[in-house]
Amino acid sequence: MSFAYTPNFHLTQAGNELVLERGQSPATPKNKRVLVVGGGVTGFTTAWTLLDAGYQVTIVSDRWADPKDRIASQIAGALWEWPPAVCGKHTDVISLEKSKNWCMTSYRIFDKLQEWMPAVGSLKAFDHGVRMGMANFFFVEKLEEMADVGQLDKWNEIRAMSPEGVKRDPTLIHRHQVNKKAGVVDSYQHMSPMIDTDAYMRWLQFVVTCKGAELYTRKVEGDLIFQEEQLLSEYNADILVNATGLGSHDLAGDASVYPLRGALVRVVNDGKIFPKVTEALVVTHDNTRGEDEDIVFIVPRNDNILILGGLVQPHEHTLDLKMDSPEIQRMRARCNNFVPGLENAEYDPDAPLVQGLRPFRGTNVRVERETRTRHSRVIHSYGHGGSGFTLSFGCARDVSLYYG
Repeated sequence: MSFAYTPNFHLTQAGNELVLERGQSPATPKNKRVLVVGGGVTGFTTAWTLLDAGYQVTIVSDRWADPKDRIASQIAGALWEWPPAVCGKHTDVISLEKSKNWCMTSYRIFDKLQEWMPAVGSLKAFDHGVRMGMANFFFVEKLEEMADVGQLDKWNEIRAMSPEGVKRDPTLIHRHQVNKKAGVVDSYQHMSPMIDTDAYMRWLQFVVTCKGAELYTRKVEGDLIFQEEQLLSEYNADILVNATGLGSHDLAGDASVYPLRGALVRVVNDGKIFPKVTEALVVTHDNTRGEDEDIVFIVPRNDNILILGGLVQPHEHTLDLKMDSPEIQRMRARCNNFVPGLENAEYDPDAPLVQGLRPFRGTNVRVERETRTRHSRVIHSYGHGGSGFTLSFGCARDVSLYYG
């Protein structure tokens, strides 16, 4: 990856917030190196934050983002959401409250990225893949009547945050020509970051490399508490950040970490076969119908691709789904039943079906120092489930606070 371009922007602390500013980072070099284990969105965002805070950073991962061999971060739906996310929620109250702060940090940074560097003209070559678009959420009952009362609370919190374009309006159902068979009766919308994960992960790797990060391909295995000092010595590092997602089951000795398998069907969205979809159309998983498979997730991935989901399969470790797998056929049918004409869509010829494992944790997202040994220099950031992009900058900010 080679570009004649140097990022002229940086992340910095402003009060209790991580913000994006123009220009080179004014931070004084710390003369300390941080070893980040994990090459997904959490690891790279943490690395970027630490680089701009004056630290030297080394990133170690067994795999990197590749459009031909996608990592979990590239499979993500990557639609910014106010927590809890569409694909299911963490039940831990403390974690949920933290997530609401984390997600707004990310919202503001994504919004500023899109404002400062729109994907037009000469900047197209450096496209970060972030778009601000309208996200529409639909419900099969009035929010006040739903069995999952959290949906009404969520709406009230979103309204209080006042993101651009926020409004509750059942006429959105008619405006988007939602099929009556879908059975939705209530809806709201707001502007939301929508991220082309292939473009963003490539761009993110480019940014941290330009800022001085060193990248090494290596698979770290086994509990970190038994190899912490060895790894720190080998990479001449002072601190270690574990951002390995599902790998934390072993690296953090955390038996509560488990996969939540997901999949997306990718179709051509050029307006030729069905009207071009330019806004996200989503039905959230809830307890109203007592069904495990009730998500509708129709989101523009970029200018020409539309992604269709979603799938939530706890404790499924294999990536063996095919287009004719029953759950994929049901997922596609839910989307087809939502938008007229979608059943005729052509598949993305390069990647018609993608699948991955969301890194969930039994109770909460974990952003904290290793607690099993008294003087550990390991900081953990994992368990983000289906909200890795939504929480990325907020969690990175909290990781950086451990270093003072």
